[in-house]
Amino acid sequence: MRRIRDCLRLYYESNLSQSQISRSLGISRSTVQDYLSRLSIASLAYENTVSLSDSDLEEILYKKPECLAKKTNDKEMDFEYLHKELARPAVTLRLLWEEYKKNCPQGHQYSQFCWHYQQWSKTLKVYMRQHHNAGERIYVDYSGKKASIVNRFTGEIQEVELFVMCWGYSHYTYAEAQLSQGLENWITGHVRAFTFFDSVPQLLVPDNYKGAVTKAHRYDPDVNTTYTELSEHYGFGVLPTRPYRPKDKAKVENSVLIVQRWILARLRNQVFHNIEALNCAVKKLVNELNEKKLQKLNKSRAELFAEIDKPNARSLPVEPFVYRRWYKPSINLDYHIEVEKKYYSVPWNLYGKKVQACLENDILSVFCNEKRIALHNELKKEYTYSTQPEHMPPKHRAVFDWSIATVLRKAKDVGPSTEELIKKIIAQKQHPQQGFRPSQGILRLAMTYGNQRLEAASQIAVQAGFTRVQQISDLLKNGKDLPLEECTGTVENKSNIRGSNYYSEKDITK
Repeated sequence: MRRIRDCLRLYYESNLSQSQISRSLGISRSTVQDYLSRLSIASLAYENTVSLSDSDLEEILYKKPECLAKKTNDKEMDFEYLHKELARPAVTLRLLWEEYKKNCPQGHQYSQFCWHYQQWSKTLKVYMRQHHNAGERIYVDYSGKKASIVNRFTGEIQEVELFVMCWGYSHYTYAEAQLSQGLENWITGHVRAFTFFDSVPQLLVPDNYKGAVTKAHRYDPDVNTTYTELSEHYGFGVLPTRPYRPKDKAKVENSVLIVQRWILARLRNQVFHNIEALNCAVKKLVNELNEKKLQKLNKSRAELFAEIDKPNARSLPVEPFVYRRWYKPSINLDYHIEVEKKYYSVPWNLYGKKVQACLENDILSVFCNEKRIALHNELKKEYTYSTQPEHMPPKHRAVFDWSIATVLRKAKDVGPSTEELIKKIIAQKQHPQQGFRPSQGILRLAMTYGNQRLEAASQIAVQAGFTRVQQISDLLKNGKDLPLEECTGTVENKSNIRGSNYYSEKDITK
């Protein structure tokens, strides 16, 4: 009671806000609100609480419903029994009321029976009732129960995920089947849902799923980078639920349950061979669910959404969100980062730091402290490198520049065709350094055959499109670079050649 009295004193005497009282007393804001509301319900002025003892004040604030105090033999209700039975599967208040009426025919009617139980249940634990403003919130989650598709050829059954999103006020629902709960499916599911709604909420409430929250925390969770980009693109705020607090997203939990009963139950006897056919059936049932009249309001979810939620929601941006893959690699000793087993260079002086890499439309962007430091085309093969000369240390760059200059200078000394051939070899490589070794191999042929023959062979290679060292070597070895008369000449040593006169007719007869 000391804490309750302090709360009331700070509110009525010191004029502090509920948030300030919460921080001052180390209690939640909902608890402060509960204390103040109990005083208001009891119709008790704060000045009168000073003269009351702790026990009297507690009795007034936590007064039990009259239905518990006034029990008669013919209308007595065992609330603890009812509460226990309701926890059992498929047990409802309607069933318990029918059993109650059999034992007590003069007892309460169904509406009074439910009212008395609800009044009693409120004394167990006080929960904050969530108030949903029009167009404010959307809740999103995956269903625990899954649909399945069957391989047409092998008969293998594959379970698939059921993605569910609903509005807080109208219960307007979107659902689709996905192959997995991967980040790309999670993000693209949001994009398709917003297109289906043709609007965006002010706040989006996800569970602590890894695609939304990288590190869960009750007060300050870390939101996934891609999910943050999604929220910035559409202009809504992300409000993750507290860990292990399903009541924070009771709306979507209820929608998931409805979707399971309305969709999965109806599709249980149908066989689907691909995700597209399954989603066609899901889409049809979702539309039927949204068009179904709600019992108490006599309006459908679609009507409530069109009348209340959509007019107060945000409009869609002109361009849809483009999915990006984000990575957090570290810079290695060779001033390269690894992304999907491919290696990309970054400025050498950032060695050891952790950076962010974004892959979008075959372009890799690397960021350090939110500043882009490198830009590469995506590599197609694993274990390959993309190295930019400006990222090299000065000494490495000097060697790099010297190597190119030296190779081209030596090729120019041989002749213009050789220079053209070397430039062609270097240009067709993914990285210029990959052309150094074959260029050196071609230039070394001048030591065997001379500059004049290498220049002639290079001219033939440029015309024929030869770029391999072995091809140039074969041209020189076979004398294809020599003039025609020199190529058709006979061997200089003729002393050991027999000739046509060696064989006489006599020898042939023998």
